[in-house]
Amino acid sequence: MLQVLPALVTGGVERGTVDTAKALAKAGWVSYVVSEGGPMVRELERAGAKHFTLPMASKNPLVMRRNAERLEALIRELPVDLVHVRSRAPAWSARAAARRCGVPLVTTFHNAYKAHNWFRRLWAGPMAQADHMVAISQFVADYAHQTFGVPRSIITVIARGTDLAWFDPARVYPDRIARLAQQWRLVDGLPVILLPGRLTRWKGHAVLLRALAELSRRHGKQDFIAVLSGDSQGRESYRAELEQLIAQLGLDRCVRLPGDCKDMPAAYMLADVVVSASTEPEGFGRVAVEAQAMGKPVIATDHGGARETVIPGETGWLVPPRDARALADALEVALGLDADRRLAIAERARRHVAAHFTVDAMCAAYIRVYTDLLFPADAR
Repeated sequence: MLQVLPALVTGGVERGTVDTAKALAKAGWVSYVVSEGGPMVRELERAGAKHFTLPMASKNPLVMRRNAERLEALIRELPVDLVHVRSRAPAWSARAAARRCGVPLVTTFHNAYKAHNWFRRLWAGPMAQADHMVAISQFVADYAHQTFGVPRSIITVIARGTDLAWFDPARVYPDRIARLAQQWRLVDGLPVILLPGRLTRWKGHAVLLRALAELSRRHGKQDFIAVLSGDSQGRESYRAELEQLIAQLGLDRCVRLPGDCKDMPAAYMLADVVVSASTEPEGFGRVAVEAQAMGKPVIATDHGGARETVIPGETGWLVPPRDARALADALEVALGLDADRRLAIAERARRHVAAHFTVDAMCAAYIRVYTDLLFPADAR
């Protein structure tokens, strides 16, 4: 089994790849991964998978052609029985190599890839040209069928899995929470509103800031701390825009921009409510699921994968995109929860994640897809 992706740095695609590789090795499969490499390679190889380094993130046609030749050689030499590609750029090379070698190809749509012009449609095309396609949500599955014409008969929905051993409130010790609270300069007694996610415009930071300003006007005070935690990834001009907006809205004292957070379970433990304010639909949305796994109420935007992960009124709330007033309304409700209601939401949220969004369930579903392709029921 060979998985192909751009790199093994960080993110949902990378985490899913490593988790699947671990499960394959544990189940007795020979598991290979090809990427440009990164810090997650060590974890992958400790689990018993083998990594090969190729420039799979490149969008240079000449490099992509060479990648196809290298992948073809690997598939024949190892040998490989099935190829699974998880991103658009490497899909061009992986599809060509798999076809030449006559092995099945699986793709995973990790988002509703844009297809508003001919080039975008062409660029994502190889992801739709597989023997089987996995979608990380029903939203993505419907989009792939309607936009790229992928037959529903070859689509399987497999939600991203959350590691409940890592996102477990009982395993986050107080010293981790205290250390992060100090780093974020939190104030005792003030509730914490957390928006995790890299600093990019479509994550909706500005919508949250305007909602916070609305809350401040309603109550005549700023009795909360908001943490916008995420790496700028070189987008310093966008960070500067956010800092300017914070100043314009008079939120300097109550908003933190601490950068990347390496201990997300501790971050969720500090939060009284977790916000996902994305202005564009997310294919899945890890934040909402991780927060629920930690027993935290979630406010997410009412589109995309969030409609499948958040149960309105039970584990959180869904609000219209770009609607700061509606977000302020939901924040007011969330921050006003009494202890009993908060506990009830926490219990429902953890049960919800355990029932639908675990790593074990995700990996088992992937292995079923691979097995069905390699050993069709009518041939057994």
